[in-house]
Amino acid sequence: MQEKSNQSGKKVNTVLLIAVGIAIVLVVLFQFYLSHDAKETNTEINELVEKYNKNCPLRIQEGIQLDSVSLPKERRVQYNLTLLNVEKETAEVEIVQEEIRKSLISTAKANPGLQIFREKDFILIYHYNDKKKAFLFDIEVFPYQYK
Repeated sequence: MQEKSNQSGKKVNTVLLIAVGIAIVLVVLFQFYLSHDAKETNTEINELVEKYNKNCPLRIQEGIQLDSVSLPKERRVQYNLTLLNVEKETAEVEIVQEEIRKSLISTAKANPGLQIFREKDFILIYHYNDKKKAFLFDIEVFPYQYK
């Protein structure tokens, strides 16, 4: 009787070990898939940023110039811009900042060039300098704001 119990216990242990082994293999494969997908995304994003930078400086609208684009941290893209008609000493920076903030959120929602960043939940950072390259302000647009 005890022999049957030992055989039954060995079968349960074997089945349990096989199940654990299969689970570990599945977890490793899933991690590999996620890692591979992340590498493809990073490559795609890096290529896009390089493409943007090849065209810089670029006037994106009257009085605004895109100087460069960077990836300062994971899931963040930074646009470095110059306000060509603004001088820090004479401008009402807070008013300019608030008006631009309103515009950026609607732009982030609709601009097809930002699609990949929206899909990957990137934080969009807009870094503004005046025409003399003096820092004015940063505006961050978060995924919850553009989705």
